[in-house]
Amino acid sequence: MDKLIITAALTGAEVTREQQPNLPITPDEIAEAAYEAYQAGASLVHVHARKPDGTPTQDIEVYREIKEKVAAKCNIIFQPSTGGAVWHTAEERIQPALLKPEMASLTAGTCNFGPDVFMNTQEYMESFAKVMMENGVKPEIEIFERGMIDNALRMVKKGLLKTPIHFDFVMGVPGAIMGEPRDLMYLANSIPQGSTWTVAGIGRFELPLAVMAIVMGGHVRVGFEDNIFYTKGVVAESNAQLVARIARIAKECGREVAAPDEARQILGLVK
Repeated sequence: MDKLIITAALTGAEVTREQQPNLPITPDEIAEAAYEAYQAGASLVHVHARKPDGTPTQDIEVYREIKEKVAAKCNIIFQPSTGGAVWHTAEERIQPALLKPEMASLTAGTCNFGPDVFMNTQEYMESFAKVMMENGVKPEIEIFERGMIDNALRMVKKGLLKTPIHFDFVMGVPGAIMGEPRDLMYLANSIPQGSTWTVAGIGRFELPLAVMAIVMGGHVRVGFEDNIFYTKGVVAESNAQLVARIARIAKECGREVAAPDEARQILGLVK
């Protein structure tokens, strides 16, 4: 079994300071949160950018600043979002991939997202995949529903994605696949052999799905994008606090946590 890759999803596009007073928003705050998560055991950081007032942005210059500030602090893998917020255009969403990060997220289909719709048409998916391939970016294929796995495999057949794929199962979003144990088993058993996968449980699903992934040989994503609480009704102090819990549980289960360069080996990022 590979060492465990812990991803910290620091900010997201929906959470506000009113909901989570410790939410990092500025490039300096996001870089510091990334460093704290790295110290706690994270080897990969998933980043959504914000404007100074907290509004989500896909502005390439904001992402550039975050990327540089994170790199100045540690060698954690920097993975910007191309999901953005539900109202961003495809042209806005793809901007961070032009910075040539090691990885970027790529959602493999459309789904309901609470009261909204997270739009990812075939044209969106294929154009994002082409840009990532042209810029040497490994996509993390985000899966919100089982059918999205098949969308990704069709892009492999078209030569738009390389194998092995790294999947991220985002589970528990209202309107998409739920986060019960059976749901994770279903997704994990539906991907090609040789693939790697991470699970991102939303809200109350974060911890139980993380524990399942640790023992199943998958990887884990935690952070304020997915869950703002440490325990029921108790707001988490930091992203690092959520990372540290996963690192501790993994250790107690006998699974070592991957350092960033070890994660690069596992994900095929070493050229």
